[in-house]
Amino acid sequence: MIIVAITGASGVVYGVRLLEVLKEMDIDTTLLVTRPAEIILKYEMGITEEALDKLVNRNYDPKDLTTDINSGSCRFKSMVIIPCTMKTIAAIANGYTNNAVTRAADVTLKEKRKLILVPRETPLRPVHLENMLEIAREGGIILPAMPGFYHQPEKIDDLVDFMVGKILDSLKIDNHLFKRWQE
Repeated sequence: MIIVAITGASGVVYGVRLLEVLKEMDIDTTLLVTRPAEIILKYEMGITEEALDKLVNRNYDPKDLTTDINSGSCRFKSMVIIPCTMKTIAAIANGYTNNAVTRAADVTLKEKRKLILVPRETPLRPVHLENMLEIAREGGIILPAMPGFYHQPEKIDDLVDFMVGKILDSLKIDNHLFKRWQE
């Protein structure tokens, strides 16, 4: 199982596309969508959280700290927070588990599982960098939403697929979402 959390940063298209690809690959997914992310989903994509239900195996309320993913005994494989707000990064870096997103991320790190954070904020303050560095030191992967251009993208979907492909690469999931670098 892969946990996918969508938090309230711009760039929710990355999270939605990741869910679509994981569904196509028949990979078991659990979804968490924060309340601010619901607003961004509607604003940027014109969709509701309920529209994402068909893409996942289960969808938990991020306020519910009693779900199985909040326990180290739950055998999920990895977690991706996409996009990941600086507030969420700060909470994870400092062990502040105030909701199911930050608690599941805390469990992911303490159990030495794969945690991928996809920040979309720019520019970055020193405290943002320090928080990301702290998470990286604990084994988390910081994968900023910074698409490459060597694959000569022709449309926005090509840029989104590049990022989703890089996330899948980090999860060790074979994919062909973008043209890889060739000399």
